[in-house]
Amino acid sequence: MEIKQYKGLDAIVLENDLLCVSFLPGYGCKMASLIKKDTGREFLFQSALDRLTPPPYGASFSEYDSSGFDEVFPSIDACPYPDGGYKGVPIPDHGEVWALPWQHVVHPNGNGLTAWVKSPHLPYQFSRDLTLKGNEIIFHYMVENLADEPFEFIWTPHCLLNCSTDTQLLVPENLTEIITVEHGTKTLGPWGTRHRYPHTMSVAGRPVDLSKTMPESDNSCEKFYFTQKNTRGWCAIKHNDNGDTLTYRYDADKVPYLAVWKTQGGYRGDYNLAMEPCTGEWDDLYVAHKVRRTAVCEAKERYEWIFKMIVNQEPV
Repeated sequence: MEIKQYKGLDAIVLENDLLCVSFLPGYGCKMASLIKKDTGREFLFQSALDRLTPPPYGASFSEYDSSGFDEVFPSIDACPYPDGGYKGVPIPDHGEVWALPWQHVVHPNGNGLTAWVKSPHLPYQFSRDLTLKGNEIIFHYMVENLADEPFEFIWTPHCLLNCSTDTQLLVPENLTEIITVEHGTKTLGPWGTRHRYPHTMSVAGRPVDLSKTMPESDNSCEKFYFTQKNTRGWCAIKHNDNGDTLTYRYDADKVPYLAVWKTQGGYRGDYNLAMEPCTGEWDDLYVAHKVRRTAVCEAKERYEWIFKMIVNQEPV
């Protein structure tokens, strides 16, 4: 473990013979970089910025750096908290924790990092203990409910990945239908439109393979959820140019939903892909509460789950 500078900020760097991973505790403890050392492949999307500025609490996500892996909690879209004694408390865009500095402790052996953050307005503490082990980054998440009533939330890893037209999305075979939740899409139609997966037709009548990435010149962006739960607890991308894969494995009972974000030149000119396992649906905690598709941490209890990022392990 080393403490270095990354685009002007202090970074904790975990490294072994296979991987080099960088985290920014002062910037929501985001994972800024994930490099496969033998080929030098950077899995995480990098913006053109030379220096990063940590956002203030409540910032709009689109006004700050869109790169790397930000923790999104307790909602993706800005919305009021939906119920109980905290009903109406505003949750900012992409949640609270991405725009807060975290406390942290490096593991004594230097192969991991424990970090945590407490909400300034809602009754929870969010913590993440991670270990770098061989080709795996193993995350143990925990939400502690500090209130005398249930606490509802949506969590997702907003992990923007480098991609190309050789990049392919891999998901379990039972995931065969999607619903779009992106209002500005020119390919899949308005919010709520359903399509077969992976092969469908765009609103303009052209064939689309949703498991593939379009070129940056497509000037599109898409966000969709699979309508079936991901009971297998994995998803992956494969770079078919050289066979490199990045697989996510996680507790399917705790994280049952799967969303995908693709920006193919249509959002700020960026070009990236995100696989987003979620504890709730539709991006908006208020809406998800109405249809009972949130995660619930009971009063004074803890909600825990495991999430792994694995380099070059074919999913099964």
